[in-house]
Amino acid sequence: MLQVNGLSKTFGGVKAVQDVTFAVRGKTIHSVIGPNGAGKTTLFNLITGVYTPSDGEIVFDGENVAGATPDQLARRGMSRTFQNLQVCMNMSAIENVMVGAHLTLNTSLFAGMIRLPSLRRKDRACREEAQRLMNFVGVGKYIKSHASQMPYGALKRLEIARALAAKPKILLLDEPAAGLNHTETGEIDALIQKVAESGVTVVLVEHDMKLVMNLSDHILVLDYGKKLAEGTAEEVRRNPDVIAAYLGASA
Repeated sequence: MLQVNGLSKTFGGVKAVQDVTFAVRGKTIHSVIGPNGAGKTTLFNLITGVYTPSDGEIVFDGENVAGATPDQLARRGMSRTFQNLQVCMNMSAIENVMVGAHLTLNTSLFAGMIRLPSLRRKDRACREEAQRLMNFVGVGKYIKSHASQMPYGALKRLEIARALAAKPKILLLDEPAAGLNHTETGEIDALIQKVAESGVTVVLVEHDMKLVMNLSDHILVLDYGKKLAEGTAEEVRRNPDVIAAYLGASA
């Protein structure tokens, strides 16, 4: 589904990501972990078109998309959430989810002005799909609520619903459990498994190691922008280089 080859990104003299290579199989949960400043979010930003790579390839679904814009990648089936909430607080909860489906809707000014029957049907179908997705992610009780009325944990799941509204083949989640309590983290854990079971490939950046080890089919470990290790949860857990990077090691 995704193949990253020799990916690098330099900001001035800072090498944020250095010659990173890895692959993500379809319909799996692939996690990216590492200490603070390891380059995880920069890697996500490169894959999703927020940054342009300094070097390397990003092959998505058989085509090199390095340098493609986020909207081009969304049309190809790539969707993401962000580490910090990106919810439109001046909109209702369901409208936030409907925004994620904008690529499939008729955005013609003329059609909107005269309210064509086809436009009304599409809008109605979009609202029904948004309701389904809100129920799917576990925030169905907020269907009639304003986004500003929702608690933080529910807003994190609302973002996932919006990302799913784009009907992605691959979903990148940047720290979906950040700031959540134990119960909310458990809900996110279960939701990510549901998303993967629905056939969507998931790539995850997360600091909660219990969640990562529980969910992941494969784990990539970054340190100072470089690939430190990769493998199954058990292989990564026992890797001495990973242990040293996270906990430190005596000489």
